[in-house]
Formats: sequence, C-alpha cells, structure tokens
Amino acid sequence: MRRPTPLPPPPAAARADGANRAAGAADPGADAASDPDAVAPVIPLTARTGDAPAPLPGMDSDANDPDAPAEPVRLRDVWRASRARRKALRSEIRRFTARQRRRRLMWLGAAAALVLLVLGTLGAAYSPLFAVERFRVVGVEQLDASAVEAALADQLGTPLPLIDDSEVKAALVAFPLVQSYRLEARPPHELVVRIVERTPIGLIETRAGYTLVDAAGVALSTTETPAPGRPILDVQGGVRSNAFEAAGQVVRSLPDDIRSLVTGVTATTPDDVTLLLGGTNTQVVWGSADDSAMKALVLQTMMTQRPPGSVSVYDVSSPGSIVVR
Repeated sequence: MRRPTPLPPPPAAARADGANRAAGAADPGADAASDPDAVAPVIPLTARTGDAPAPLPGMDSDANDPDAPAEPVRLRDVWRASRARRKALRSEIRRFTARQRRRRLMWLGAAAALVLLVLGTLGAAYSPLFAVERFRVVGVEQLDASAVEAALADQLGTPLPLIDDSEVKAALVAFPLVQSYRLEARPPHELVVRIVERTPIGLIETRAGYTLVDAAGVALSTTETPAPGRPILDVQGGVRSNAFEAAGQVVRSLPDDIRSLVTGVTATTPDDVTLLLGGTNTQVVWGSADDSAMKALVLQTMMTQRPPGSVSVYDVSSPGSIVVR
C-alpha cells in the first residue's frame, strides 16, 4: 500500500498567526492587550459581580425590588396632595367663571355709582346750597303779593325739599281771597307760589256792614259802605241755600262787560234768579242756572241789538225764545 503524500508546510506568517491564536485562546487578556483591533468579549455585570442590576440615575433603588418593604403614607403628604388638588380646582373654576365675574363686577360698579349719585344729590339738596332765598308770588290780582311774601318770610333759609306745606298753608289762611295754591321749587334758591284767587260775586248786607262773598259763600272782606262795582245780593235763605248757589253760578257765567253793569241780584228759589242793570234799572229774568253759558251769549247779542236804555226787561229764561220788553 502506498503512503499518502504529506501536505506542504504552511508559510511562516501562517504559522506565527496560528501560534498567536493558540496563545490567545489560552490567555484572552493577553491577546486583547496585544491586538489593538481585537474586541473584548461582553461579560454581563451580573456575571462579574453576582448582584442585581445597578439602578438608573434618578431612580429609586427599591422601586424594582419586590421584596423591599412598602414606605408608609404620611399625613403631611396627604394634606399636600389635597391642597394641590383644591388649588388646581380653584384655578379651573376661576378660568371658567372669568366672564361671569367680570359681568358681576361691572354691575356692582354701576350700582355703586348710582348709589353714590343718589346720596350726593340728596346730600346737596338737603344742604344750605339749595336754601330758599326769595319768593315769587304769581296769579294774584286782588291780593298784595308783597304781603304774601312777608307772611312766608319764616321759610327763608330752609332747604327747598324741607319746605313744610302745612306751615305755608297756615300762613296763607290769613288771606281769604286765596282759594288754592301750589308751590314750585326752582333751584337753587327760588320758591314760586302760584295762587288761585276767589272770585267775588257780590255784597251781602249784614249788621256789621256789607260783606263781600264768593260763589261758595266765603266772606272775603267787610266794609261799612258798599264797595263800588259790586252788586248787592238779595237771596232768600242766606249763603247756605240752593238759591244762593244758583245766583253764584249765574254771576260767574256773565261776561265781564255785562257783569260790570249788574248792580243787584235777587233770588227766592234756584229757578227765579233776576239781575238788575244799574243806570237804566233794566231787569234780566234769568230763571235757573241751567244753560247759563248759552243765556249769557244770547243776552250779550240782544243787548248789542237793543241797548238797555231802550229796554225794561230781558227774559232769557228760555234761551231759544228770548223775550224783550
């Protein structure tokens, strides 16, 4: 049998490399140190130390340990968490109610401004800044305005809103011609007194003399002799009778040009009022006070056509059919 031919020997570089590998297998550290391109084998940390893996930075070392004892929850931590929760809840509430709070603040500001305005106005009105310094009496023809102002002099210096109406009334009672009145405050210092005077209708003869009365029978003044331009009233039953009431309505309905000619008024009942025109002694049979405005118009027209000097009687008791004699 023929012996096989032996392999040729490796080159010298191959032999050296094999020797180095064999040596590296025997001593890994030496091979890594001698070969700069060699990569050291990765050896697990547990294999080198035999312990648990090292925790990452910032991580609790006991977080991954199932056998570590649980840390007890402290009351302070619970209080802090509750406070943080309430703070966050309040922040959310403020965020969602911001518009409502702005609207409420706006309304509160407007209400406060209104209250301040009212208080300021009242304070100024009731202060001496609006005190009465002068009176102005209007609507008087028979009364003396200066006498009325003198009667109200005690109201000078009083703030306009504090004028006492009862005191003004008590002062004006002394003037019988005042039928009614109205006060008008004109800031800052003027008080206007508007007076409605009574309308006198004639004179009634009494024991004291001749008393001037109005249609309501109120005595306005008394003189010993008849006042000129005032008719003498001869009414059955006095000022409280129905005849006097009818006579008053008739006299008040007369136009001024006819009233100035009347010198006497007689009435025994409300239906037989008669006027006497002075100078000519012409009578005007009026009858009742009904339709007095129409009767006055008819009488005025007839007196224009036939003056009183040529007539003795005007009968206007029936204004539709006037009789002249």
